[in-house]
Amino acid sequence: MSNIQELNNIASQVRRDIIRMVTAAQSGHPGGSLSSTDIMTALFFSEMKHSPASWCRTGKDNDMFFLSAGHMSPVFYSVLARSGYFPVKELADFRVFGKRLQGHPCVESGLPGVYEASGSLGQGLSVAAGAAIGKKLDKENNYVYVLMGDGESEEGQVWEAAMFAAHNRLDNLIAITDWNGQQIDGTVESVLGVGDLQAKWKAFGWDVIVADGHNMEAILGAFKQAKEMGAKDNKPVMILMKTNMGKGVDFMEGTCEWHGKAPKPELAEKALAQLQETLGDY
Repeated sequence: MSNIQELNNIASQVRRDIIRMVTAAQSGHPGGSLSSTDIMTALFFSEMKHSPASWCRTGKDNDMFFLSAGHMSPVFYSVLARSGYFPVKELADFRVFGKRLQGHPCVESGLPGVYEASGSLGQGLSVAAGAAIGKKLDKENNYVYVLMGDGESEEGQVWEAAMFAAHNRLDNLIAITDWNGQQIDGTVESVLGVGDLQAKWKAFGWDVIVADGHNMEAILGAFKQAKEMGAKDNKPVMILMKTNMGKGVDFMEGTCEWHGKAPKPELAEKALAQLQETLGDY
């Protein structure tokens, strides 16, 4: 799928799913899920070569995706369900004890589409780099994608993985940072400023692209450019996607307040009124 309007329609429905999931559970992380919705929609419905029918945890002959910022599970579960990995109606099980859609993606229940558990921040890039070098060893021509947070980039393990990926010239690895400037305790800058991320990633040996994370044409263009740059320079690529925390819901936008808080039903109705139902609610 490449039609921009179709992708925007899917993104609107995914945002509805996120609001409904966290409201029903009265638990979860809507802010970052909403800010990364356009990125995730572009990945799963246009960019990645993947097939729910042939999915297995080895990732053989498929592009692979890892969610490093595991608290953003609502957006991950929505795009997985909407792209056919499991029934959409199962989104109603979000954070229900004993069900597959736990607060952070896990692998014990064998949920299709989830290659690795994600919970403790800072680990996803390491796992993605391992998968990318595995594909190199197996002579596969697929890509590995990983979505991270800018607050998460305060973790030291991120930069160890960055060195490993650059050292091994993992040009099949495309990392994405949801660059919304917010984390659970405030702005990234006020908690532990990460400084110039673009300069940092370049200094660690990566190619870097900065793009508008809420513009589908810009997102798709960044993915295309990443593949071209990686192949030319024989380097991994970081795409810094400029986003707005809580995008799509006016009272959630641009603040850390909704990083990890679910709206009450009356507020959820206000949020849903701003989001078009395009694919049908579960």
